[in-house]
Amino acid sequence: MPGTYFISDLHLGLQDEKTEQLKLDNLERLFAQIRAEGRSLYMVGDILDYWMEFRHLIPKGFTRLFCLLSDLVRHGVEVVYISGNHDFYLGRYFDQELGIRTLYGMNEAEIDGRRFVVAHGDGLGAGDLGYKLFTRLVRNRFNLALFSGFHPDLAVAVMKKLSLLSRQHKPDNRYFDRDRLLNFAESMARQRKFDYFVCGHNHLLGMSELSDGSSRYVNLGTWIEGSAPYGVFRDGVFQLKEL
Repeated sequence: MPGTYFISDLHLGLQDEKTEQLKLDNLERLFAQIRAEGRSLYMVGDILDYWMEFRHLIPKGFTRLFCLLSDLVRHGVEVVYISGNHDFYLGRYFDQELGIRTLYGMNEAEIDGRRFVVAHGDGLGAGDLGYKLFTRLVRNRFNLALFSGFHPDLAVAVMKKLSLLSRQHKPDNRYFDRDRLLNFAESMARQRKFDYFVCGHNHLLGMSELSDGSSRYVNLGTWIEGSAPYGVFRDGVFQLKEL
C-alpha cells in the first residue's frame, strides 16, 4: 500500500552552503522514494528558515527545492505544507504555482482509516507566549500588507533577523518544550479521539504512547543536526526513519 510521508524543520537557508546542499541531496533521495512508493507528503512546518511571499517576485535561494516539489506534484503525489513559525506567510505561490496545499495551525486528517492531528507545534499548550504574539503580529492582514511593501532586500533582512530572534526565544532546555507539546497532546487525547498527534518545532525526534493507550505523540525532529529524519505511515503502522 502507498505510504504517507512526513517531514519537518529542515530550516533551508539557515546553514552554510555545503550543509544546505547536503540537505537538498537527502531531500532529493527521499522524494525519489516517495515518487516510487508514496501517495502523499506532509511538510510539517519550518521547511524554510524564512519565507515571505511577495506580489511580483520569488526570493532567491530555494530554486532547487521548488523544482523538487514541482516534480513530486507532477508525479501525482499530494503535497501538504503546514506553516511553522519560520514560515512567516506562505501566500498563494505554493498553491497556485506548485500545486501544494498550504495550511496553518492545527489540522485533522483521516489516513487509511486512522485519525491524525498534524501541527507544527508553535503556540500550542500553556506558555509559548512569544510565538502566540508572533502569530498575532506577523500574520494579520494589515502587517502582511505593510511588510510586503518593503523593498525585498530589506524584507528578507528583517525575516532573517526575526528567524534569529525566534531561535533565541527557544528554551535552552528543549525537553521543557517537548513536555509542553507532549502535555498538550495528552490533554487533547482526553477530549477527542485520534490515533496520532504529529508535530515538529522542538527538534526532538521521537514517538510516545499517550496515557489513553490508543493514541501516540510523534515528533519529526530536525534536519539541521546532520541527520535526515522522516515519518512514514503505511499499512496501519507509523514509523520514524532516517536516510
